[in-house]
This record gives sequence, structure tokens and C-alpha cells, in this order.
Amino acid sequence: MVGKIGRHRVPVALALLAVAVAAALVLPSLGKPDKIAGKPGGPDRPVPVVVAQAARKDVPIYLDALGTVQAYNTVTVRSRVDGELVEVLFKEGQDVKAGDVLAQIDPRTYRAQYQQAQAARDKDFAQLEAARRDLARYVSLGDRVTGQSVDTQRALVRQLEATVRLDEAAISNAKTMLSYTVITAPIDGRAGIRLVDRGNQVRASDATGLVTLTQVQPISVIFTLPQQSLPAITDRLREDGRLSVLALRPETRALVDTGELELVDNQIDQTTGTIKLKAVMPNAERRLWPGGFVNVRLLLSVRQGGLVIPSPAVQRGPQGSYVFVVKPDRTVEMRPVAVATVEADQVLLDAGVEEGETVVVDGVAKLAQGSRVVFGGEAGGGKGNGGPGKEPEGRGAAQ
Repeated sequence: MVGKIGRHRVPVALALLAVAVAAALVLPSLGKPDKIAGKPGGPDRPVPVVVAQAARKDVPIYLDALGTVQAYNTVTVRSRVDGELVEVLFKEGQDVKAGDVLAQIDPRTYRAQYQQAQAARDKDFAQLEAARRDLARYVSLGDRVTGQSVDTQRALVRQLEATVRLDEAAISNAKTMLSYTVITAPIDGRAGIRLVDRGNQVRASDATGLVTLTQVQPISVIFTLPQQSLPAITDRLREDGRLSVLALRPETRALVDTGELELVDNQIDQTTGTIKLKAVMPNAERRLWPGGFVNVRLLLSVRQGGLVIPSPAVQRGPQGSYVFVVKPDRTVEMRPVAVATVEADQVLLDAGVEEGETVVVDGVAKLAQGSRVVFGGEAGGGKGNGGPGKEPEGRGAAQ
């Protein structure tokens, strides 16, 4: 009998123990009613947030791309005649002007050819003068000289005149070849590394050249954009005739230079679906260098009086972008918005928010539809952004 009673007492004891544990968990929370509704954004516990007001301002609309810096002009200076390189008159890295002498080829052979051409011209010209005098005598003798003799002499004069013209052409060619022994800069630019040293034999057929000149003032920036951007670009070019382009450092996005769009390529790359564009920068401080990379911003237009809010206010969900709008009763409404563009720390909206409405900028992670909010330090004692009875200040109007 005793054994049976003992067996019944064990389940009862376990049941009492379970009730005691449950009471220990529930009673403390019952003693603190403010934690029952302790869910973030619950109706009984306002969520502290930072807010801002939607405002209107002029907003630039950019198209962003990665660009490559290229020299505006690049010339590999080569010899146009064969000979020994007797002088190099530039320094590596030197800035040169068009027409500056860079090098000298041994001119002696070409000077001799020029002098030979001059001598041949002088000889033939002397014969021409003699033939002209004979022709004048034949004509003056009249009937005493046969017509055939006059015609023959006249043909000789014409033949010698042609020979003199041929000599003049030979002189011009020899003079040109002689001038090629002095190598000059064809453009303004900066000299690179010297490719041939003094004393070497150079030939017109050499592919290497003497030095490469690059024009860096102005300088070009090549970049690509999706083909979908082409209609907007061509429309703006048709309206304004020019578009501004900004070059930024990839590391810091600091502005390096500002130029203009010079060229939209004449075809779309079918493999990538992009269009190539070329901008020209003055590069007055030479902060752009051929071969470097820059971030490019093409200023497409400026939205006059666009509605802007701070970027952190815009959230993204399965249904698209949305914001939390604070209503007069200090509850929030989750409202979808249409984003036009994001510029720096602000967002340009096409729809969803009206001017002057208050949006939540910080604290959105704890909000849901209908959550009550307080502004800044208001929950801790009525101080801070937008105290009791005041319009919310938060971060102020969108900057």
C-alpha cells in the first residue's frame, strides 16, 4: 500500500515543480508591464528615431562610368632619311614645342646631292639661254633662214626649258631630303624615354623611332556607357551642344578636372552593348596622366526644384523602395517611393512623398507600419530633436 502511494506522489511532485518554474518566469514580467509590449515599434513603446523633411532643390543628374586617360595626341618621332645620328638635342621628360629641334642626322651626303642638283640646273639653264639667243637670231634673219631651222631651234628651246624644270624638281627633292636630317617636334608635347642613342645608324624603315611625344594639355578621357543612355545623351547634345564631364580620383572620388564631351562613337559595341565616348580635359595642373584610370561623371541635366530626402531614409524591400513617413499623431506609415537618382547623400524622388513631409532617417530597423516614434532624445526626458509640442527637426530638411 505504501509503495503505491509513493508511486503516485512522484508525478504530482513533478507537476508542482513545473508550475513553480513557470511562475518564476511569468511573475517578474507581470511586475513590469512596460516590457510586455517591449517589441520594437509596438503601440505602447515609442521608438526613438532621427527624422528629416523632404525639400525641393536643384539636383544635377549624372551618368557614371569608369574612364581611361589617353594623350590627346601621340607621335612616335622617326627619322625620314638614313644616316648616322650625330646629335640628340632633347632630354627625356622634357616639354617641347612644335618645331623644336630634337636630333640631327649626318647631313653631308644629302647636302652634296642638293649641290649636285643645283649644278645640273645651272648647266641646263645656260644651254637654254644659248638656245633662246639662237632662236632670236633665226627669227631676225627672216627669209634668209628656212622655216625648218626656226622650228627645230624653237623645239630645242622647249626641250631645254623642260630640262630646267626637271632640274628644279630635283633641287626641291634634294633640299627636302637635306631638311629631313634635322628632326623637329611635330606637336607640342612631353618627350618620353629616348629610344636611340647618339652614334647609332638610323633608317627611315626603322619601326622603333627616336622618341615618343605625348600631348597632355589638353588630355582625353575615354569611357563607355550602356546603349540605353544614348538617346538621352544625343537629345541633350542637340539641345545644348555641349555636356560637362567630371573626372574623379577612383580612391577618394575627389574632383581632378572638368572638361567637355567631345565625341560619341559612331557605333555600339555589340559584344558589350555599350557606346564609347570621349571627353577632353584642359589638365592645367597635369593631374591626369596617359594610361591612368578615373571615375567619370557625365552631367546629363539638372532637375529644377526636385524633391529630395536623405539617402538613409530610403529602404529597399521585395516590393521596391519605400520610406517611413511620420504622420501628425507620431505614428509612421510605410510608403512606396519612386527613386529618380541618388546623388551623394541625398535621393531625388519622382513620387511617394510630398514637400515638407517628415521621413525617418535613422532607426528604421525597429519600425513597422503604425509604429509610434519619438524624435531623438525625447524618450529620455523630452529633450533633443523635436521636443514635445515642437515640429520634428531631426537632421533638418534634406540638404
